[in-house]
Parts: sequence; C-alpha cells; structure tokens
Amino acid sequence: ELENQLTAKSKTLDELKQSLASNGSAEQTPEAQSLRIAELCEMKDSIVNQIAQLKASMESILEQWRAYGEIYAEVSLMTTRYLYCIDQCKPSGEEASLEALKKQVKTLQ
Repeated sequence: ELENQLTAKSKTLDELKQSLASNGSAEQTPEAQSLRIAELCEMKDSIVNQIAQLKASMESILEQWRAYGEIYAEVSLMTTRYLYCIDQCKPSGEEASLEALKKQVKTLQ
C-alpha cells in the first residue's frame, strides 16, 4: 500500500515537471501564469501533507514492529525454557514402564 502511494506521488511529481516544462516554453499571460503557480503551490502543499501522513503512519508501523520483536524474543525464551524443563522432567524409558513402577511400589512397601 505504501509503495503504491509512493509510486503515485512520484508519477504526480513527474507530471508536474513535464507540465512545468511544457508550460514554461509556451507563451502565457501573467494572469494564467499566476493561476498556474497557485495551482502548483496547492499541489505541492497537498503532497507535503500526504508525505507527513505517510511518515506518521510509518513511524507507527515501525513502533509496532519493535514491540512485536521484543514480545517475540520474550516468548521464544519462555518456549525454550519450557521445552528444556519438559525434557529434563520426562522419565527415561525404563522408569516409565509399568514393570519398573511395580518394582518401585514393592520396594517402598
């Protein structure tokens, strides 16, 4: 979406440059030139405002990614700890067998 917006802005700037080049070579009345200048200034202001909005949007997105990165690192660490605990707590094959448990019960009795 942001790339599309930037591409659109780039095309608008190219159109303005072409328009300015073609208008600069043609003879115009001072009134027409001042109207064109006002129009170009209005377009420039609009582009500046859109760029400011885009910057604010990008800053928000970057902040969200930073938060995601921190949370992901925390969850990854907790998952690693959990898996380690599970691995350390599970009994070996012999201890888990029913026969071994029966032996332990007899021994304890």
